[in-house]
Amino acid sequence: MTDTAATRVDTLEPIPVLEPEGPSQRRLPPRDWARANLFSSRVNTVLTLVFGLLLAWLVFRVVRFAFFDARWLIIERNITNLMVFHFPRGELWRVWAALYVLAGAVGLGVGAAGLRRMLEVEEGRAAEAPRSLTMRRIGPLVLLVAVLLVFARSLTATALVAGVAAVAIGFRFVGQRVPPRHVRLVALAILAAIAGSYLVITAFGGVPRDRWGGLLLTAFLAVGGILLSFPLGVLLALGRRSTLPAVRLVCTVYIELIRGVPLITVLFMSAFALGFFLPPGSDRPTAVTRALVALVLFTAAYVAEIVRGGLQGVPRGQIEAAQALGLSPLKTTRLIVLPQALRSVIPGLVGQFISLFKDTSLVFIVGLSELLAVAQNITKQPDFVAQGLFVETLIFAAFVYWAGSYWMSRESQRLETRLGVGVR
Repeated sequence: MTDTAATRVDTLEPIPVLEPEGPSQRRLPPRDWARANLFSSRVNTVLTLVFGLLLAWLVFRVVRFAFFDARWLIIERNITNLMVFHFPRGELWRVWAALYVLAGAVGLGVGAAGLRRMLEVEEGRAAEAPRSLTMRRIGPLVLLVAVLLVFARSLTATALVAGVAAVAIGFRFVGQRVPPRHVRLVALAILAAIAGSYLVITAFGGVPRDRWGGLLLTAFLAVGGILLSFPLGVLLALGRRSTLPAVRLVCTVYIELIRGVPLITVLFMSAFALGFFLPPGSDRPTAVTRALVALVLFTAAYVAEIVRGGLQGVPRGQIEAAQALGLSPLKTTRLIVLPQALRSVIPGLVGQFISLFKDTSLVFIVGLSELLAVAQNITKQPDFVAQGLFVETLIFAAFVYWAGSYWMSRESQRLETRLGVGVR
């Protein structure tokens, strides 16, 4: 190479690397953003005005119905039924005690996650998230609790909710002081708290599951279905990719069979045929148990396919590198393959769990009174029969489902941002 060529090479400037957009970058002012995105051309201006007027009309109709036309008395008188239905009123302290246990566990987990995030920010591996994102995450739940308290019109309920919030905040500070080497134990503490809250309601002369109803039953089926279907789905996904033909065949047949029938069919089969698969003389499972089994079996098949897609996205070189280091197949799967696979399928998994949360409304066909069934039943009370109040009750139930689904979606987006899903 000549001196001239060497000089030209040495004077070349490095190519700038474009970083992905993030919440830490400076954003355009509202006026500039609107001019660039809403009024950039005549067509965009016309579309903005048309859809803006349509949106304003919809907001006007919703506000008018919610605050002037709707008859919310049916919700005010039945707010307890919508929450727990047949649950004995004298045992409601068990539900509040379980909420306090769960609030402490959630606060501990949030505090530990915040500590880990703070350490990553200090090390330069992550950017500090603005507080507006935190408010958008918890906003749906705060709005739901506020609406429930407005309908309850009870100082006692307000004080108890304030106590739940205080416990969550207190344990959040405790979680922020957990030593970094013990942060992973917080997940075990959360699982123990979930089991403890269940025992508070059912153990020591508690209330059996068959007497649950309303939002309490919906939350139990959703949380139980998520916690049980996820590990089962992961095992099915691994089994379908197994090198053992028998294991691969069994997992494939199960996944394709369950995914080929609707959830209502699985619910009916679980309700009427589950007892035939149990040993003779064993107790017949309760209706809630049969419904939970159906939800778990159905969701696990879809989780397995979602996870299998993530497993196929892991480069073969990662596995070969682990084998070259002498890792066993179990350690390779646990430390190398699964973390990368699960990270890439977070949106699909959360979407399936949101679907499970909404599918709990189908358990009414096997005789259970979850939130939507209670919302329909209260319109048959003598004080409200034949008054056309289905709209109010269905809107209330839809709002509860929306709040839970939107919160799960926001948590999914936070986790994706933290793990850098979709960012190279």
